[in-house]
Amino acid sequence: MNPFVSFMASAAGRIVRIVVGLVLIVWGWFGLGGVTGIIVAVIGLLPLAAGLFDFCIFAPLFGNPLSGAKIRAGK
Repeated sequence: MNPFVSFMASAAGRIVRIVVGLVLIVWGWFGLGGVTGIIVAVIGLLPLAAGLFDFCIFAPLFGNPLSGAKIRAGK
């Protein structure tokens, strides 16, 4: 299995996705402002949701399932 996908499916990977999502949302909302800030904040929702709901958006690109639990189980 790809080491990147393994990391992203781990607990540490989930925390990284949540933190990155929150940083993008805060930066877009408070740091950038305007239309660009809204776009960055909306983009930040994707890694935040991926971390919270335990799915890895890059896993299917490497031939793995979308679900983090299935990746950890080796399915």
